Amino acid sequence: MTHLSLRLRIFLFFCLIGFGGLAVVLGALWLGYRQLGDPSAMSAFATVAIVSGFGLLALATFVWRLFDENVSKPIEHLAAQFRVRANADVVAEIDARTAQYLGDLAPAASAIQQKLGQASKATAEMVAQNTARLEYQRVQLLRILSDIPVAVIVATRDHQIVLYDGQAAELMEREAPVRLNGSVFDYLEKSSLLETLSQMKADGAIRREIAIKGHCGAIYSGHIRLFEADESYTLMLEPLAPHAERPLVYDFDLFEKTQSSDPNETAMRDLTFVVFDSETTGLDPAKDDVVQLGAVRVVNGKIVATERFETLVNPGRPIPPSSTKVHHVDDAMVADAPAFPQARAAFHRFAQGSVIVAHNAPFDMAFLHREKAKDAPRFDNPVLDTVHLSAVVFGGSSEHTLDAICDRLSVEIPSELRHTALGDAMATAQVLVALMPILEARGLRSFGEVREEVKKHVRILKIQDS
Repeated sequence: MTHLSLRLRIFLFFCLIGFGGLAVVLGALWLGYRQLGDPSAMSAFATVAIVSGFGLLALATFVWRLFDENVSKPIEHLAAQFRVRANADVVAEIDARTAQYLGDLAPAASAIQQKLGQASKATAEMVAQNTARLEYQRVQLLRILSDIPVAVIVATRDHQIVLYDGQAAELMEREAPVRLNGSVFDYLEKSSLLETLSQMKADGAIRREIAIKGHCGAIYSGHIRLFEADESYTLMLEPLAPHAERPLVYDFDLFEKTQSSDPNETAMRDLTFVVFDSETTGLDPAKDDVVQLGAVRVVNGKIVATERFETLVNPGRPIPPSSTKVHHVDDAMVADAPAFPQARAAFHRFAQGSVIVAHNAPFDMAFLHREKAKDAPRFDNPVLDTVHLSAVVFGGSSEHTLDAICDRLSVEIPSELRHTALGDAMATAQVLVALMPILEARGLRSFGEVREEVKKHVRILKIQDS
């Protein structure tokens, strides 16, 4: 019984009361009929049994509905609010109106939350003061490193990228979409790089000149340096534009991550997610068309703001004014935009090797799956839906629109970005990142565990397998 939700357990409890009471009444009537010993009274006893049976079941149902609305759902909502404030960066007060029939429980919970919030604020201010100097030094160091005229890529022993600068990003973009935690082999020739690393290990060298070919045929020259401790390495290549800006993108926590071939056995934080949204000519995937695609990448539980995908799409048909009123994309804006097959292929390259996330995923994925051309790439990525994640955290009875979830998690969507593909994708990514620690606190750490929990809410929305 412990794996069942509170509302379901209470429902089963009232079922037991209703049917148990019905059994007691029927048993009592049967004993009374036997003691009376008058066969002609059977009709009267049957009438009493039917009326009392339906009456008991109706009463149990009525009381259960009252209890569910005024006790079960409020407790579920309060529990979700506790989870959010304990595991996410949400400082809004607990909404006591959701538990107005629970006596002093909601005000008491709100008082505790305010007290803990004040303590957390004081601690945060102290930590901020103590780390301000370190942050200043980090910024200065990054500024110095960013001015070194070299395209830098740092990779783990498994050849996953943990750092690249702006020059390296431009180099990588020539080969494939830029990806933190992507494989070096997505951009550079695998055999020559492995051969160079093997020779360096055999010779005991930690630095060597290198000339390596990219997948587009270009040759990149520079140096490679091994880290002695863990066989990670740095590629320092000649930049394409030495005087261009050189922002750094990095996450050194990726050094400690291990790659797994099975997403279901992988912790959610260890997965790479591509969170996307589409704007369309209407709400019917069978008849309407995409006019805009937007996506952002989430790596190690953090949004990589520089790794984004955005494109307008020419639907090959007039955009209805009613749709333009929602997403503000009109015919003039898409006149020179790529057609959907080209935009779809570009997005497929961006999302390769990632778990795809969307809000109301069946709708958005239906457009991606509709392309039937033989040479069209297939989207067989694992798919996750923030509607289902919201149901897991906040309960099936809550509202699961993107606006409602953002409101609960204190995620703000600028009005000018609402109903734009990239704006909604960014908001959905923020929701995903905010929900991760809450899911972990409930013991749902791996992708497979989350998927199993999601199946309990299939009645809310169809699960999108891929």
